[in-house]
Parts: sequence; structure tokens; C-alpha cells
Amino acid sequence: MSHGTGDGPQRELFGLPVDALTMDQAVARCTDAIDHGQQMSIGVINAAKVVSMQRNPQLRQAVADCDMVLADGQAVVWASRILGAPLPERVAGVDLFMKLLAVAEQRGDRVYFLGARPEVLARMLEQAGRLFPGLLVAGSHDGYYQAGQEGEIAEDIRRCQTDILFVGMSSPRKELFLDEWGTATKAHVVHGVGGSFDILAGLTRRAPMWYQEHGLEWLYRAYQEPVRLGRRYLTTNLSFMALVGREMLRRDKAGERA
Repeated sequence: MSHGTGDGPQRELFGLPVDALTMDQAVARCTDAIDHGQQMSIGVINAAKVVSMQRNPQLRQAVADCDMVLADGQAVVWASRILGAPLPERVAGVDLFMKLLAVAEQRGDRVYFLGARPEVLARMLEQAGRLFPGLLVAGSHDGYYQAGQEGEIAEDIRRCQTDILFVGMSSPRKELFLDEWGTATKAHVVHGVGGSFDILAGLTRRAPMWYQEHGLEWLYRAYQEPVRLGRRYLTTNLSFMALVGREMLRRDKAGERA
């Protein structure tokens, strides 16, 4: 999707431009895009995605192509401070998702949900209806479609005159779908929200606030699913710390040369 809406301060981190915005500023940028009939795609990065992007140039490009890139993980905010390119705060994708639902309900913006298993999507829509009774749901589609159906789905989103499209699929699938089809949906704001549908549906419990504030959500999740996530988080976190170290050295050398 095009770059046209990003006009705030940016920080260069791990070779990516990351927007130095608070949650309120990010929400304001979304409502501006809707009010001005622009298209804006939102990308979020956390430690795991920064590590994945080193190995997956397609994912890296898809994130770089977003109009607004936010720090979804506390580790990225900490790294930004260590690297002398500080971000004001963490803007978690799931928090932005909930905030945008509330704002859409107040403003009468039309939302479309794409992703999750059919039964999870149904539970999530039910819960969204309970929490935001005035929300205008333009349409929805589960994430278990056949390869080759993407064009039809993008067309359905366009037909529904979607203001905000939420894509609840995992990385890199959501980034690649949005990179290829985001523009065709004609949605004004496109937000890839990963596992947020599962959280709203009540399938996944979110870490308590203390874990969130201390950047330990990964530890809480690993505790919930030690076999699937334990080793993965450990190796990812070590890789991320190594990347931060490399970036510090690179910046020091660049400073010496300057």
C-alpha cells in the first residue's frame, strides 16, 4: 500500500522507519485517514517479528511498505532507548484494535473482520456486539479460505465500503495478504491484529498488566503453553538481544566515522 499518511516523527530502528507515536496519536492518525478518504496500512513490530524479518526479506518489505509502523512489543521500546532513538511508548496491536473498535462505534465507521477459524470469528463477533452494541460491522470472513480466493475477499471488503479492516491472521501471512491485496480492498485503515480475535473471543487470556508493563507478556504466554512456546521465546529473545548488540556496534562505528 502507498505511503501517504505518515507525517509524524520517525525513528530508524533495525533498518526500519518506526513511528514515534503515542496510542492517542496513532488513533488520531487513523481517524484522519478515514475523514480524508485516504488509505493507511498499519504495521506492528515486536522482538519476534524483528528477528523473523532478518530471515524473511518478503516480510521485512511488507512491514516497511506500511504507512504507519508501531512498536507492539515493550522490548522494541527498550531497544529504541538503548539505541538512542527513543519511542514514546508501546502501542500494542491488541490495544489499538480495542481502541479503534470503540472509536468506530462512536463515529459510525464501518468495520470488517478477516481471519480466525469460523467458530472463533463467530464468538468474537458476538463479544464485539456485546462490548460495542452500536458498532457497524460491514462484513466478515474467516481466515481459512483456499489459496486463490484472496481477490474475491478483497472485492467483498471493497463492496462493503469498509472504513477499517482488521486482519486476524498470524505473521507473515497477514503482512503478505495486506501487501498484495490491501490497496484493492479500498479500506481506509488496514490493521493486521494477529491473535487479537482469539483474545476478544475469550480463547486466549491476555497477560496481567504487571507482565505487560515489565515487557514479560512472552513469559506469561510461555507459561500457558510451555511445550509450544517455551523454547521458541527463549531463542527469539536471545536472537533479539544479539541484534540490539550488533545495532549498537554499528551505530558506534557510524558515530566515530561522522
